[in-house]
Amino acid sequence: QVQLVESGGGLAQAGDSLRLSCAASGRTFSRYAMGWFRQAPGKEREFVAAISANGGRKYYADFVKGRFTISRDNAKNTMYLQMNSLKSEDAAIYYCAAAARSYGISDIGPEYEYWGQGTQVTVPS
Repeated sequence: QVQLVESGGGLAQAGDSLRLSCAASGRTFSRYAMGWFRQAPGKEREFVAAISANGGRKYYADFVKGRFTISRDNAKNTMYLQMNSLKSEDAAIYYCAAAARSYGISDIGPEYEYWGQGTQVTVPS
């Protein structure tokens, strides 16, 4: 069982930066691949970024490449999403998720077993 708690969301202007954190409970965080997803009002949930269990592999959605950076600190049981050059279209609820896989990463939501409650990111247009 893994419990995930996101933080770091808030109000930002276009061009600003925010750093999201995802704190995980349990002692096996390093065995989970992790991901960030987001959902804007009236839209389906979409993949943002993923990172392998040991942090060696990362994968990004095309629309965040070069602007967002995913990372993790297994000693702190925490994953991060550094978001730079924010755009109004980045406004959404951001969710972190965990998948019990020691190798590889995934951009498919149903492959993640555990989800956080989400943190709101607002970027006015």
